[in-house]
Amino acid sequence: MLENRTDKKNYIVNFLAAALLLFANYSSAQDIIQSKKYPQNYFRYPLDLPPTTAGSFGELRPAHFHSGLDFKTMQRTGYPVHAVADGYVSRLRIQFGGFGQAIYVTHPNGYTSVYGHIQSFTPATFKYIRDYQYKNQVFDADIKVPPGLFKVQKGDVIAISGNEGASAGPHVHFELRDSLTEETINPQLFGLTIPDKVPPTITALAVYHLNGNPFSENTPKEFMSVTGAAGNYRLATPKVLQLSGNTGFGIAVTDQNSASVNHNGVYSIEMKLDGSTVYTFTVERFAFDQTHAVNAYIDYPAFLLTRRMFQKCFILPGSRISLYPQSVNRGIIPFNDNEMHDVEFVCRDVMGNTSTIAVKVQSNTTANNNQPAKPTGTFFHYDERSVFANDKVRVQIDPGNLYDDLDFQYSTQPIKAGAYSVTHRIHNKFTPIHGGYDIWIKPDVSLGNYADKAVIVNGATGSINGKYDGGYVKAVARTFGDYYIRIDTVPPVITPLNIKNGSNMAKVKAIRLKMSDNLSGVKSFAGKIDGKWVLVEWSYKTRVLSYTFTEDIKPGKHNFEFTVIDGKDNTAKFTAEFTR
Repeated sequence: MLENRTDKKNYIVNFLAAALLLFANYSSAQDIIQSKKYPQNYFRYPLDLPPTTAGSFGELRPAHFHSGLDFKTMQRTGYPVHAVADGYVSRLRIQFGGFGQAIYVTHPNGYTSVYGHIQSFTPATFKYIRDYQYKNQVFDADIKVPPGLFKVQKGDVIAISGNEGASAGPHVHFELRDSLTEETINPQLFGLTIPDKVPPTITALAVYHLNGNPFSENTPKEFMSVTGAAGNYRLATPKVLQLSGNTGFGIAVTDQNSASVNHNGVYSIEMKLDGSTVYTFTVERFAFDQTHAVNAYIDYPAFLLTRRMFQKCFILPGSRISLYPQSVNRGIIPFNDNEMHDVEFVCRDVMGNTSTIAVKVQSNTTANNNQPAKPTGTFFHYDERSVFANDKVRVQIDPGNLYDDLDFQYSTQPIKAGAYSVTHRIHNKFTPIHGGYDIWIKPDVSLGNYADKAVIVNGATGSINGKYDGGYVKAVARTFGDYYIRIDTVPPVITPLNIKNGSNMAKVKAIRLKMSDNLSGVKSFAGKIDGKWVLVEWSYKTRVLSYTFTEDIKPGKHNFEFTVIDGKDNTAKFTAEFTR
């Protein structure tokens, strides 16, 4: 404890000295903060269209940081996609959702370019994919291509732009990755810039009264509106903030470029205390196993309640991402010296356009500390294995899944109709999980002969499946919430769209169907014609499955068979004879 005013003042002085030391590697003269320089004029743009984007690198998305640039294609598909440099095709990806269809090109300078949501491949790569799918009898395919099999030169057309997978409109998702670590890197740092003279827009600030407590939905906080323009912002209601003890700040900020009306993310945020940088966030590069930590970076409870993304300018102790190149005391500022201080936020886009806002803070040890309520549950350490158990449920969270210490709460709710256990309320939805945790639930109603059909259900999102073992149903949960046991004995439903028994398909290009499942979800599906496996493709946007006729299906009578298996091995089968 700091005993007197001199000690408190020295604490702030030492805090600032540490800030200057840690930030010495980042020259105040440079506009863009980055850990290294990247090759310039090596890569070309993937499209021949004027560069404009719908999404920026590192932009905040639900549950992830955006991993590339989304190049617009004028709301159309069908544009040539070019190799951005010499290299070879190293990976081909077909999937339901995600990129839909993607191609990866490895370059000799240590980087790999990625092109997602494409409509079609070159004939050679398309044949390679189809051969793989038929050989392995799969639709989803993640194919590692031998080096040198498909060599490309800078500018070669390697694909056609599209709108495949989980895209909101036609565009090319483009990435540059470190070939060794597979970290994704901001393409604009390689000179693939977008015209931009627009500084970021700051809309609000937040103050969090931490005072040595873990961050949670119960952390006392204040949101303050902001006004201003052209890079200069201020509080909408000017005032000196009266703060005491360990304090965190947050900011709501977006960016635009000169070529698009889309609101994107900023490149960097610096927070300065009395002129010295004490916290830095920058979207230079990150690894994909870090991307879920976006929920530790934003004020996650505020996002769930208001859908606004406040970017916290302090780091939770369990957040391990490379987007924080520098901080002092994790960005938490101790206001304990009864002095006046300046806190400034500097927000930049990747082109160096800058917006700032500064606030006055009176460090006031007599101010209300706004202490959160005292813990009432089970204390979990973020960096230790945490276990909660009773005679009905067990929860185990391994290190690396909590971002901060947790006052874990547990309760039960009455049994639901059709459930085989009471509802176990496992903490609440406001605390994010990085990966997952193990949950065991003991049935309160006998499962009888249906133990192998038991699943654990999240009351908000549906089944997380599970396996019966030793008197419990065990599963891996990805979120906190309400969980209970049900059984799944209902097979999937197959709905044919343009075929029935006896159909004449002579003038039809494809067989089309839909499928659904009531609980455990589709585990696999397969189509056959005359007993031979055929490729049935699944569209993410329409949810339609289709088999496109090939020359192998000769005129005459044929038998079509389609089988769907759910997560509990319940099986549905549709068969129909047709004439071709």
